Amino acid sequence: MKLLHLDTSILGERSASRALSAAIVARWQRDVPGLEVIHRDLAGLHALPHLDAPSLAKADPAEAARSARALADFLAADVVVIGAPMYNFGIPSQLKAWIDRIAVAGTTFRYTANGPEGLVRGKRVIVAATYGGRHPVESGRNFVEPYLRQVFGFLGIDAVEFVSAEALNVSPEQRTQALESAQAAIDALPARAA
Repeated sequence: MKLLHLDTSILGERSASRALSAAIVARWQRDVPGLEVIHRDLAGLHALPHLDAPSLAKADPAEAARSARALADFLAADVVVIGAPMYNFGIPSQLKAWIDRIAVAGTTFRYTANGPEGLVRGKRVIVAATYGGRHPVESGRNFVEPYLRQVFGFLGIDAVEFVSAEALNVSPEQRTQALESAQAAIDALPARAA
């Protein structure tokens, strides 16, 4: 089984989403013998530039190779674990740049007479979502969870789960409580493919 681990926070070692995504991966490594893990730091060593016309035209061979690797990593994975902090009510731009590389017409989705059809099946996506304040989905201020559910659903993936930690910047006590609650949710997640 293959697991793709993506980190997108710009905060490095101080990142709550990185800590939670690492805890999810550690849980899978403990529970799934022989698990192959590929880690990509989209805010560091494996950053992708934002999509532009030359990128789309594959004008730069090095960038085309990075884009092809991002797509190949995604297609090969049985499970995708994403550390996704909320920045200004949405996902980090680094994660959006990656999504732009995996949403490929004819490969991960196609257009049909009845509308778009996702071509990616049998994958599970687990998102470690972190929020400085309180942003429940029903508040209308949270575009992280609805957006990621829409994107992966569009690609054909229905098994999208969120482990969230909210109000991390409210107080040190609230941060500790939110991270402990998120860890309990991680401990309760079954380590299995979609």
